[in-house]
Amino acid sequence: MAPSCAVCAQALSLVHAGGRVALDALELAVRPGERVAIIGPSGAGKTSLLRVFATAQRQSRGRLEVLGANPWTLGAGARRRLRRRLGLIHQAPPLPPRQRVVTAVLAGRLGAWGLARSLASLAYPADIGGARAALERLEMADRLFDRCDRLSGGQAQRVGIARVLYQQPEIILADEPVSALDPALANHTVGVLVEEARARSVTLVASLHAVDLALAHFPRLVGLREGRVLFDLPRPEVGDALLATLYAQEGFLPTQHGGPIALPALKLPQPPRCD
Repeated sequence: MAPSCAVCAQALSLVHAGGRVALDALELAVRPGERVAIIGPSGAGKTSLLRVFATAQRQSRGRLEVLGANPWTLGAGARRRLRRRLGLIHQAPPLPPRQRVVTAVLAGRLGAWGLARSLASLAYPADIGGARAALERLEMADRLFDRCDRLSGGQAQRVGIARVLYQQPEIILADEPVSALDPALANHTVGVLVEEARARSVTLVASLHAVDLALAHFPRLVGLREGRVLFDLPRPEVGDALLATLYAQEGFLPTQHGGPIALPALKLPQPPRCD
């Protein structure tokens, strides 16, 4: 039986070294197949939340359930198998500088391949066509055999996304995946992620700096502030007053189209919707 909750957090807290609280008794449940955007000011805890969801970092207190399992009660082998079902997209992907783009993309399935195939793919890419297809969706196929240290920040972000597209995980966790892209490319790239989740009926949780992108692409928005959920609502119910409260300390609303908007003038520009 499929779990009723793809990712569930109950009274979840994360305290970093030095005592800084990143997540504070947070409550959040994401159902299988949902597409959820996490928004909020810098330092709200968005990256910390996704890292905890990806089991890259263990919470300090509270309960976490991922795909029906508590990852921190599993043995090491079972936890590795769980992680293979999760795809984490980093804001700054950890790409080895001398590695070719094709190899970086194919690394998405190293956890599913046996040792022999994984080692062989380092010498000669095992699925060039599959890597090219993932890159084509992000307008990056022409960089297939380039070295990663020759990529711009935005190109590196798209390679990191292509790796997760090739992986085909059950949950996609995207940490500000388009922060280095221009508005048109950012809109296209978020659309690719949303379409991937919709086409395969998998879960997508993405933190986004630009509020207009979240509103344009996601049916559910979660506003995070100071490590807590300020609101968790369907897109039509997220209005100017809530956004003004969420970003009150920053004094402006971050957007892709039109740049930051001062809070008293909250009229959001909307990129094309990809419903």
